[in-house]
Amino acid sequence: MHSISFNQVTPQVFAEVTDLHSEVWKSQVTFERGKKYLVAADSGCGKSTFCSYLQGYRNDYTGQILFDKTDIKSYAIRQWVEVRQRHIAMLFQEMRLFAELTAYENVMIKNRLTSSASAVEVKDWFSRLGLSDKLDVKAGQLSQGQQQRVALLRSLVQPFDFLVADEPISHLDDTNSYEMAHIIREIIDKNGAGLIVTSIGRDLPFDYDKTLKL
Repeated sequence: MHSISFNQVTPQVFAEVTDLHSEVWKSQVTFERGKKYLVAADSGCGKSTFCSYLQGYRNDYTGQILFDKTDIKSYAIRQWVEVRQRHIAMLFQEMRLFAELTAYENVMIKNRLTSSASAVEVKDWFSRLGLSDKLDVKAGQLSQGQQQRVALLRSLVQPFDFLVADEPISHLDDTNSYEMAHIIREIIDKNGAGLIVTSIGRDLPFDYDKTLKL
Protein backbone atom coordinates (compact mmCIF):
# COMPACT_ATOMS: atom_id res chain seq x y z
CA MET A 1 0.00 0.00 0.00
CA HIS A 2 1.51 3.29 -1.14
CA SER A 3 -1.14 5.84 -0.22
CA ILE A 4 -4.27 6.53 1.81
CA SER A 5 -6.58 9.21 0.41
CA PHE A 6 -9.54 10.99 1.98
CA ASN A 7 -11.78 12.54 -0.66
CA GLN A 8 -14.46 14.78 0.85
CA VAL A 9 -15.00 12.34 3.72
CA THR A 10 -17.66 13.47 6.17
CA PRO A 11 -18.58 11.39 9.22
CA GLN A 12 -22.34 11.21 9.67
CA VAL A 13 -22.06 13.01 12.99
CA PHE A 14 -20.67 16.05 11.15
CA ALA A 15 -23.05 15.92 8.19
CA GLU A 16 -25.03 18.98 9.29
CA VAL A 17 -22.05 20.96 10.58
CA THR A 18 -21.41 23.97 8.33
CA ASP A 19 -18.46 25.55 10.15
CA LEU A 20 -16.18 22.50 10.30
CA HIS A 21 -12.64 23.84 9.95
CA SER A 22 -10.78 20.63 9.16
CA GLU A 23 -7.97 19.72 6.78
CA VAL A 24 -9.15 16.09 6.75
CA TRP A 25 -12.97 16.06 6.96
CA LYS A 26 -14.78 17.57 3.97
CA SER A 27 -11.37 18.01 2.33
CA GLN A 28 -8.98 16.15 0.08
CA VAL A 29 -5.79 14.81 1.59
CA THR A 30 -3.41 11.96 0.78
CA PHE A 31 -1.07 10.22 3.20
CA GLU A 32 1.97 8.75 1.42
CA ARG A 33 4.03 5.79 2.48
CA GLY A 34 7.44 6.81 3.83
CA LYS A 35 6.25 10.14 5.25
CA LYS A 36 5.33 11.22 8.78
CA TYR A 37 2.09 13.00 9.57
CA LEU A 38 0.68 14.60 12.69
CA VAL A 39 -3.11 14.86 12.81
CA ALA A 40 -3.84 17.41 15.52
CA ALA A 41 -7.34 17.45 16.96
CA ASP A 42 -9.42 19.03 19.65
CA SER A 43 -11.58 16.71 21.72
CA GLY A 44 -14.74 15.74 19.85
CA CYS A 45 -13.35 16.31 16.35
CA GLY A 46 -13.43 12.65 15.34
CA LYS A 47 -9.91 11.44 16.13
CA SER A 48 -10.97 7.92 17.15
CA THR A 49 -13.44 7.89 14.25
CA PHE A 50 -10.57 8.62 11.85
CA CYS A 51 -8.60 5.66 13.22
CA SER A 52 -11.62 3.34 13.11
CA TYR A 53 -12.18 4.14 9.42
CA LEU A 54 -8.60 3.10 8.62
CA GLN A 55 -9.18 -0.32 10.20
CA GLY A 56 -12.61 -0.88 8.66
CA TYR A 57 -14.42 -0.93 11.98
CA ARG A 58 -16.77 1.85 10.89
CA ASN A 59 -18.05 3.13 7.56
CA ASP A 60 -20.59 5.75 8.66
CA TYR A 61 -19.39 8.47 6.32
CA THR A 62 -19.96 10.02 2.93
CA GLY A 63 -17.16 10.62 0.43
CA GLN A 64 -14.35 8.20 -0.36
CA ILE A 65 -11.43 6.67 1.47
CA LEU A 66 -8.99 5.05 -0.95
CA PHE A 67 -6.18 2.63 -0.22
CA ASP A 68 -4.03 3.28 -3.26
CA LYS A 69 -6.84 3.74 -5.78
CA THR A 70 -9.39 1.34 -4.31
CA ASP A 71 -12.47 2.54 -2.41
CA ILE A 72 -12.37 0.72 0.92
CA LYS A 73 -16.15 0.39 1.04
CA SER A 74 -15.70 -2.32 -1.59
CA TYR A 75 -13.46 -4.40 0.70
CA ALA A 76 -14.55 -7.88 1.75
CA ILE A 77 -13.73 -9.30 5.20
CA ARG A 78 -10.69 -11.20 3.90
CA GLN A 79 -9.27 -7.95 2.49
CA TRP A 80 -9.68 -6.21 5.85
CA VAL A 81 -7.88 -9.11 7.53
CA GLU A 82 -5.00 -8.59 5.12
CA VAL A 83 -4.98 -4.83 5.78
CA ARG A 84 -4.87 -5.30 9.55
CA GLN A 85 -2.21 -8.01 9.48
CA ARG A 86 0.15 -6.69 6.82
CA HIS A 87 -0.54 -3.10 5.77
CA ILE A 88 -1.81 -0.84 8.57
CA ALA A 89 -0.54 -1.33 12.12
CA MET A 90 -2.64 0.39 14.77
CA LEU A 91 -1.75 1.61 18.24
CA PHE A 92 -5.13 2.24 19.85
CA GLN A 93 -5.60 4.89 22.51
CA GLU A 94 -7.56 2.34 24.57
CA MET A 95 -4.60 -0.12 24.27
CA ARG A 96 -6.90 -3.18 24.18
CA LEU A 97 -4.55 -5.59 25.94
CA PHE A 98 -5.65 -8.98 27.24
CA ALA A 99 -5.68 -8.37 30.99
CA GLU A 100 -5.17 -12.03 31.94
CA LEU A 101 -2.18 -12.54 29.63
CA THR A 102 1.32 -11.41 30.56
CA ALA A 103 2.91 -8.40 28.92
CA TYR A 104 5.13 -10.67 26.83
CA GLU A 105 2.23 -12.94 25.83
CA ASN A 106 0.20 -9.93 24.66
CA VAL A 107 2.96 -9.09 22.20
CA MET A 108 3.87 -12.58 21.10
CA ILE A 109 0.32 -13.79 20.52
CA LYS A 110 0.08 -11.23 17.74
CA ASN A 111 3.62 -11.89 16.52
CA ARG A 112 2.68 -15.52 15.82
CA LEU A 113 0.37 -14.35 13.03
CA THR A 114 3.24 -13.13 10.85
CA SER A 115 6.48 -13.98 12.75
CA SER A 116 7.77 -10.53 11.89
CA ALA A 117 9.97 -10.14 14.99
CA SER A 118 12.22 -12.56 16.85
CA ALA A 119 11.91 -13.23 20.57
CA VAL A 120 15.32 -11.60 21.00
CA GLU A 121 14.14 -8.40 19.27
CA VAL A 122 10.96 -8.24 21.33
CA LYS A 123 12.81 -8.71 24.63
CA ASP A 124 15.29 -6.02 23.60
CA TRP A 125 12.40 -3.60 23.00
CA PHE A 126 10.99 -4.45 26.43
CA SER A 127 14.36 -3.65 27.95
CA ARG A 128 14.71 -0.35 26.11
CA LEU A 129 11.30 0.76 27.37
CA GLY A 130 12.12 -0.18 30.96
CA LEU A 131 9.90 -3.26 30.96
CA SER A 132 12.40 -6.11 31.21
CA ASP A 133 11.10 -6.97 34.69
CA LYS A 134 7.46 -6.93 33.49
CA LEU A 135 7.64 -9.68 30.88
CA ASP A 136 5.78 -12.18 33.05
CA VAL A 137 3.43 -9.72 34.76
CA LYS A 138 -0.22 -9.85 33.69
CA ALA A 139 -1.24 -6.83 31.66
CA GLY A 140 -4.10 -6.08 34.02
CA GLN A 141 -1.59 -5.52 36.82
CA LEU A 142 0.48 -2.96 34.90
CA SER A 143 0.18 0.80 35.21
CA GLN A 144 -1.37 2.74 32.33
CA GLY A 145 2.05 3.92 31.21
CA GLN A 146 3.39 0.37 31.21
CA GLN A 147 0.34 -0.86 29.32
CA GLN A 148 0.84 1.86 26.72
CA ARG A 149 4.42 0.74 26.13
CA VAL A 150 3.32 -2.89 25.78
CA ALA A 151 0.59 -1.86 23.35
CA LEU A 152 3.18 -0.03 21.25
CA LEU A 153 5.35 -3.14 21.03
CA ARG A 154 2.34 -5.22 20.06
CA SER A 155 1.53 -2.79 17.23
CA LEU A 156 5.05 -3.18 15.81
CA VAL A 157 5.17 -6.98 15.54
CA GLN A 158 3.72 -7.21 12.05
CA PRO A 159 4.62 -6.09 8.54
CA PHE A 160 3.08 -2.71 7.75
CA ASP A 161 3.06 0.10 5.21
CA PHE A 162 1.59 2.59 7.69
CA LEU A 163 1.67 2.83 11.46
CA VAL A 164 -1.27 4.74 12.93
CA ALA A 165 -0.73 5.81 16.55
CA ASP A 166 -3.69 7.28 18.44
CA GLU A 167 -2.52 9.42 21.38
CA PRO A 168 0.60 7.22 21.75
CA ILE A 169 2.28 9.01 24.67
CA SER A 170 -0.68 10.20 26.73
CA HIS A 171 0.51 8.18 29.76
CA LEU A 172 4.29 8.40 29.28
CA ASP A 173 7.04 10.56 30.72
CA ASP A 174 9.55 12.32 28.47
CA THR A 175 12.22 9.60 28.79
CA ASN A 176 9.92 6.81 27.63
CA SER A 177 8.35 9.03 24.99
CA TYR A 178 11.75 9.64 23.37
CA GLU A 179 12.71 5.97 23.55
CA MET A 180 9.39 4.99 22.04
CA ALA A 181 10.06 7.46 19.22
CA HIS A 182 13.50 5.91 18.61
CA ILE A 183 12.03 2.42 18.33
CA ILE A 184 9.24 3.58 16.02
CA ARG A 185 11.72 5.44 13.82
CA GLU A 186 13.89 2.31 13.49
CA ILE A 187 10.97 0.13 12.47
CA ILE A 188 9.31 2.53 10.04
CA ASP A 189 12.67 3.23 8.40
CA LYS A 190 13.27 -0.52 8.10
CA ASN A 191 9.84 -1.00 6.49
CA GLY A 192 9.91 2.21 4.45
CA ALA A 193 6.57 2.86 6.13
CA GLY A 194 4.45 5.93 6.73
CA LEU A 195 3.52 7.22 10.18
CA ILE A 196 0.25 8.88 11.16
CA VAL A 197 0.08 10.20 14.72
CA THR A 198 -3.14 11.61 16.14
CA SER A 199 -2.97 13.91 19.14
CA ILE A 200 -4.96 16.39 21.19
CA GLY A 201 -1.90 17.56 23.09
CA ARG A 202 1.54 15.98 23.45
CA ASP A 203 2.80 14.16 20.40
CA LEU A 204 5.73 11.93 19.52
CA PRO A 205 8.97 13.92 18.99
CA PHE A 206 9.39 13.65 15.22
CA ASP A 207 10.15 16.02 12.38
CA TYR A 208 6.79 15.60 10.69
CA ASP A 209 6.49 16.05 6.95
CA LYS A 210 3.05 17.55 7.42
CA THR A 211 0.73 18.59 10.24
CA LEU A 212 -3.01 18.51 9.60
CA LYS A 213 -5.86 19.90 11.68
CA LEU A 214 -8.67 17.40 12.08
